Amino acid sequence: MHTPPLNFNGAPDFRAIDPALIAPAIDQLLAEADAARQHAAGPDVAANYTALAAALDLPVERLTMAWHLVSHLHGVADTPALRASYLACLPGVSAFFTALDGDVALYRKYRKAAGDASLSSQQARATALTVEAARLSGAELDAADKARFAVLAQRRAMLTQRFSSNVLDATDRFAMYVALPEMEGVPTDVLEATRKAAAADGYEGCKLNVQQATYSAIMRQASNRALREKLYHAHVTRASEFGPAELDNTALMDELLALRHETAALLGLANYAELSLAPKMAQSPAQVTAFLDELAASARASAVSEIEEVRTFAREELGLDELQAWDLPFASERLRQARFAFSQSEVKRYFQVDRVLNSLLQLVQRIADVEITAADVPVWHDSVSAWRVTRRGEVLGLFYLDLYARAGKRGGAWVDGLQPRWRHGEHLRTALSCLVCNFTAPGDDGVATIGHDELITLFHEFGHNLHVLLSTVEVRGVSGFSGVEWDAVELPSQLMENFAWQWDVVEPLSAHVDDGRPLPRKLFDKMLAARNFQSGLGLLRQIEFALFDMKLHLREQPDTLAQRLLDQVRQQVAVLQVPAYNRFAHGFSHIFAGGYAAGYYSYLWAEVLSADAWDAFEEAGVLDQGTWDRFRSEILEVGGSRPAASNFQAFRGRAPNSAAMLRQRAIEAPVTPAAA
Repeated sequence: MHTPPLNFNGAPDFRAIDPALIAPAIDQLLAEADAARQHAAGPDVAANYTALAAALDLPVERLTMAWHLVSHLHGVADTPALRASYLACLPGVSAFFTALDGDVALYRKYRKAAGDASLSSQQARATALTVEAARLSGAELDAADKARFAVLAQRRAMLTQRFSSNVLDATDRFAMYVALPEMEGVPTDVLEATRKAAAADGYEGCKLNVQQATYSAIMRQASNRALREKLYHAHVTRASEFGPAELDNTALMDELLALRHETAALLGLANYAELSLAPKMAQSPAQVTAFLDELAASARASAVSEIEEVRTFAREELGLDELQAWDLPFASERLRQARFAFSQSEVKRYFQVDRVLNSLLQLVQRIADVEITAADVPVWHDSVSAWRVTRRGEVLGLFYLDLYARAGKRGGAWVDGLQPRWRHGEHLRTALSCLVCNFTAPGDDGVATIGHDELITLFHEFGHNLHVLLSTVEVRGVSGFSGVEWDAVELPSQLMENFAWQWDVVEPLSAHVDDGRPLPRKLFDKMLAARNFQSGLGLLRQIEFALFDMKLHLREQPDTLAQRLLDQVRQQVAVLQVPAYNRFAHGFSHIFAGGYAAGYYSYLWAEVLSADAWDAFEEAGVLDQGTWDRFRSEILEVGGSRPAASNFQAFRGRAPNSAAMLRQRAIEAPVTPAAA
C-alpha cells in the first residue's frame, strides 16, 4: 500500500492502494505510532512543546494520513474488498486514537507545556486544544472508567461506519424500471441517463434510482403523481424496517445514542449535547435550543402562508385536492414557474459543468491571489480531476474534484481535508483536499449540466476547499479548518454561496448547452426575484432537523425512540406533515455517521456569521480586492489558530449579529444574535 513519503509533498497514488495490503500497512503504522506514544509519555521526553512534537508528530501524522486516504476511498469508491479491509482496521485505529487522547501521562505533559509563555500564539492554541481534547477523551478518568471509555469509542466508530454503509447500500440497491411515457416532464439529461441505465440492464424504458440528482429531478419535474409517490416511499424508507433487515438502522441508532449518552456520563456531563458543545462557539444546549425556537417563531408565519399558497395552487391549477409530501416539490416548482415565468430545467440548460468550473477557478484565482493549474496525478476514478494551487511560485496545495454520482459513492456533497498544511522540522507538508458532489454524469455528448441549486452547492463546497488550501498555519492541529469550532466551520462555505447570486459572476460562467448563449439578464432577474421563494418553509425544515438533533442528544426522554421524537418535533415545527412511514432519521448521516451529532444547528449558527461577513463585501463591492485580502488573511489563512470569534472580530471589526441573515432570507422578525 502506498503510504505518504517522509517529506509529505507527493500526491497519493490512489490506484496503488490495494485492499489486500491495507491491513498490513495500517498495522505497521499503528505499531510505530503507539511506540511513539509510549516514548513521548515516558521519562525521556520533556514536558515541553518542542520535545513532544519531535517525539509524536511524525508517526501520528503518517498514520493519520494513511487512514484518511483509506477512509476517503471508502466514501467515494467503495468495493466489498475495500470495505472489508476498512472494517478490519477500524477497531485498532479507533483504539489507538482513544489511547492517545486519553493517555494521562501525555495529558499532564501537555498541561505543563500549555503554560509555557515562550510558545508562539499558534503553538499555544494548538496545545490548549490538545489539552481540551484529551480531557474530553477521558484523560482524567480512573483506570476502570478509561477502559470503558475506550470500549465505547470503538463501538461507536463501528456503528457510525455501519450506519453510513447501510444508507449507501440501501441507496445503491434500489432500482425501478418504468416505461418512457411515465416520465413526462422529466428533464432531458435525466431521461437520457435513466434510459442508458435501463438499456445496460437489458430493459426498455428508464431505470430510476434514489441518488439525489435523479431523485430530486423527478420529484420536482415528473407530472406522474404515482411515480413520485413510489420514488418518495423508496427514498424516505432507506435503511429502515421497510427494507432488508440487514440494512435496517433502527437498532443501530438506538444503541449509538445510548453509547453517546454513557460516554458523556463518564465525563460527568448530563448528556451528549453538553459534550458536543464543549469545544464549540455555542455555550450550552439551552442557548442553542432558544436560538432555534426563536428562529422557528420568526419563520413560522412565512411558512404557514407559503404552504397555504402552494396548497391552493395545487388544488386549483394541478387538480391535487390534498397536497402530500411527494407533491410538494412538484407543486412548488410549478408555482415558481407560474409566478416567476421560468423553470429550473430551463435554467439548468445554461450551466455546463466544464464552463462553470473554468469560470469558478478564474474567480478564485482573482479573489484568493493564487494560480490554479491542472495536475497530472493519480486519481481514483476516471471522472475525477486534480488541480495544483500556487502563489507566486510557492505550492500551497493540491485538490481533487469528484463531481458525479455513481455506485459505491456516498451521497451528498462535502470537502474532505485529506491533509492540512503542516511543517515538521525541515519537512513541509502542503495541503491536500477533495471536493465531492453528486451531480448527474455527462450524457453521450460528454456534456454535464447542473441546476442553479447545484451551482450554489459547488460554490459552498469551494469555500470549504479554500479554508484548507489557503492556510498559512504550519502548526499541527490548527491548520486549515482543523481546530475551527464546528459551528463556525461553515462560515467560508456559506459566504461563497452568495456568488451564485451575483450577475457579474454568473453571466460569464453560463453558456446554453445548445448554442453557447449566456444566461439572459431577464432570466437572472427572475431567479433573483425567486431567491426567497418559500424561504420560510426552507428555514423551518432546517430548524426541524436541528431541533430533532439537539433534543435527541439532550436525552430528556431516554426511553423515546428516535422516530417517536422526530414525530414530536414535526408536530411542533412542521407545517406539512409527512406520512407515518417516513424514516428520514434512518438516513440522517450528518448526525449518525458524520460530525454533526448535537451540532446540526451549526448551519444556521454559521449563517449568521456568513451573512454578516457578506455585508462587508456588499458595502465595499463584492469583488473588492482589499476586502477579500482581509477575509483571506483574517479567516482563511489563520484557520483554527485563533478562536472563531476572534477571527470574525478581526475581519468585521465587531461581534456578529443576525440582522443580515434575516434580511437575506426576507424575514423581518428579530431573533437573538446567535454568536454575540
